[in-house]
Amino acid sequence: MKTSEQLLTELLDREAIRELPIRYCDCVWRNDLTGLVDLFTADASFIYQGRERETTTKGQVDLKKMYEGALGDVNPRPYIHNHVVDLKGANSATGRCYVELRSFSRAMEWIGSGYYEDEYSKVGDSWKFASRRFVPIGTIAGAQRR
Repeated sequence: MKTSEQLLTELLDREAIRELPIRYCDCVWRNDLTGLVDLFTADASFIYQGRERETTTKGQVDLKKMYEGALGDVNPRPYIHNHVVDLKGANSATGRCYVELRSFSRAMEWIGSGYYEDEYSKVGDSWKFASRRFVPIGTIAGAQRR
């Protein structure tokens, strides 16, 4: 049986991890690339899993470049749903959350949905993304760049 202290630590860790995708969305909304990249570990990776190929970006410098291009003209507005967290130890966890994307530049038109498969690491006292894989589920025809 877990002690009260162990249970409290787990609850605090889960809450800190659940806040990561929320902060991620907030940074995207505000176009805060520095804050966005700071949510990742120094050697973190972002994987975009397309239908025919997978693209991986690794490290904070390259992540910032990738986000500069990805957040461009469309001005995505992500909404995160149903975040599931599995603690794997004192300093690691995995999780999954679902996202719908809308475009600010296109009067909040729905541009897609998907889910993230995440790996989290505790760095000092803070939880960060160690890996973030985005798997798109669908986009509206004609919602591609015009």
